[in-house]
Amino acid sequence: MSARPSGTEGYGETAAERARQYESIGFADVHSDILHLFPTTPGQVIDIGAGTGRDAAAFAERGHSVTAVEPTPELRAEAERLHARWPITWIDDALPDLDRVHELGERYDVVMLTAVWMHLDAGQREHAMARVAPLVRPGGLMALSLRHGPVPAGRRMFEVSAQETCELARRHGLATIHESKGPALLGGPAVWWDRLAFRAQR
Repeated sequence: MSARPSGTEGYGETAAERARQYESIGFADVHSDILHLFPTTPGQVIDIGAGTGRDAAAFAERGHSVTAVEPTPELRAEAERLHARWPITWIDDALPDLDRVHELGERYDVVMLTAVWMHLDAGQREHAMARVAPLVRPGGLMALSLRHGPVPAGRRMFEVSAQETCELARRHGLATIHESKGPALLGGPAVWWDRLAFRAQR
């Protein structure tokens, strides 16, 4: 059996539990700080690290053409079962390389990176930004969230600052247009999130 992509540890074994948790919180609640930034005209959306498909389904429901990227087969299976009614294209691919995504040759109006970036170490984050930034169309949006707080048992996470992430994005042609902090909707009072959004400048 091939090794799981780094950062996905602990997710496949608990896929059913993750599905119950993630699907219990609405898309609008998770992204309340940046809802106003999402395009209302249907476009191309890619959700990288799509998990159980909550966000991908919400974009599809709003009329967007959605590609969902999820490297954990158990989560991807849950997602395809839960959201079978929506025309979502599912891809088995992973950060930092995203080789299969790049083979598509597409660029997107919205690139979602919800609760995935902190699974990458410093070197992987550098490489991943160089791979993700070109996927955003000029004028397009990239939304990213960073988890802070105790790391659940069996997971691989790093403490990643908003400042580092914004600077890394800037070096790859992405301007920060939103930055906010807030409590977690799951995980208890010791967990909080940075919510970041970027606009492609080229």
